[in-house]
Amino acid sequence: MARLLAIAKLNSDLTPHSLRHTQQFMDILGHSDDQITKNVYLHATKEMKKEASQKFAQLMRSLDYNPLC
Repeated sequence: MARLLAIAKLNSDLTPHSLRHTQQFMDILGHSDDQITKNVYLHATKEMKKEASQKFAQLMRSLDYNPLC
């Protein structure tokens, strides 16, 4: 599985159990296609990363952070 994840450039922490959860979410949400589920959650994850990055930058500015000091 690790080799396949590397080839697909996916998170190496994924397990067969993780994939089972994807199927369960798909069923619970009523998605007929796993691509719909992936699109919804990948979009949310990208937004969360962007927001976290912005908050960190704001924190560094508030601390008057200077990496050269």
